[in-house]
Amino acid sequence: MTRDELARCIDHTLLKPEATRLQVASLCADAVRFRVAAVCVSPSMLPLPADALANQVVACAVIGFPSGAVQARVKAFEAAIAVENGAAEIDMVVNLGLVMAGYLDGVRDEIAEVRTAVQGSTLKVIIESGVLTPAQIVACCQAAEQAGADYVKTSTGFHPSGGATIETVRLMRETVGDRLGVKASGGIRDTVTALAMIEAGASRLGTSSTATILGGMA
Repeated sequence: MTRDELARCIDHTLLKPEATRLQVASLCADAVRFRVAAVCVSPSMLPLPADALANQVVACAVIGFPSGAVQARVKAFEAAIAVENGAAEIDMVVNLGLVMAGYLDGVRDEIAEVRTAVQGSTLKVIIESGVLTPAQIVACCQAAEQAGADYVKTSTGFHPSGGATIETVRLMRETVGDRLGVKASGGIRDTVTALAMIEAGASRLGTSSTATILGGMA
């Protein structure tokens, strides 16, 4: 994998609640310079300035972030507004309470409601894999696929259970095959880890350490 190929797998991310618009502008400038796939920001940072991103970099917004513990219709509304404000990609957090209760129909229905609200946009579903058993991870991935998601994503990076692991990424890829993308996020801070996640099956990486990761490539 070349440096440019790795860059095209990265969602360059800034989701700290104290982030400012000036910092987001710097994030966008770096994203264009690195030629990454997307910038991932809080929906309150949208719309981005018209000249913030080059054509090859898109805006991604997180929805129901970071807990996922809001009503499905609120997530759908938040996602629709983000798309209206320029987000081409949406990363939504599932309702973990539904997952823990084994109510996977509810998880599927929630994702489907957001899917309907953002038709034509890329939808990634964050399952917060560190909290889940392997069986729950598989069930969440299946619910996301049934609901029409484009990607399943490991983590928010904000939960104390931790972020992406090689084993989880591999399990998610085995579950969705080549039908969906897999985004690894949380704790990816160096080149070795980034490449290992891709080797395990990740097609996107969410990280704020893009410069360090790409700096380790020849």
